[in-house]
Amino acid sequence: MGVWDAAMRQALGRAGTARASGDVPIGAVVLDADGAVIGAGFNVRERDADPTGHAEVVALREAARARGEWRLDGCTLVVTLEPCTMCAGAIVLARVERLVFGAYDDKAGAAGSLWDVVRDRRLNHRPEVLGGVLAEESSALLDAFFADHR
Repeated sequence: MGVWDAAMRQALGRAGTARASGDVPIGAVVLDADGAVIGAGFNVRERDADPTGHAEVVALREAARARGEWRLDGCTLVVTLEPCTMCAGAIVLARVERLVFGAYDDKAGAAGSLWDVVRDRRLNHRPEVLGGVLAEESSALLDAFFADHR
């Protein structure tokens, strides 16, 4: 078992909650430097009619509230799918130290697949990136969701 597997399993649990509410099953957790979960989220775009209701944004907002500040220095964001450009930008702006994600997103991924926003040298912060953690489990959730919606 990898060092990030337990956190990814928590994110996968959140993704299941998104699916149950009719949204794309993506989940995220934010860990502080000691490994404690200080923020968690899942996609709420459909439920809340919110185009910014991505799992990463929801988790970052909760972590910032828990810390009482927007800077998430020393924190790790663990998410089941490679972030899109909006979420990648939020990760950079929040000063997240590390991004860990499950499945790669060849169609919209902004952490190396289609774009690489999080490691763009022109930006003022570049988190460490680790992809592919429990990727099969993350992909299976997404595949099942989209199979049901076709």
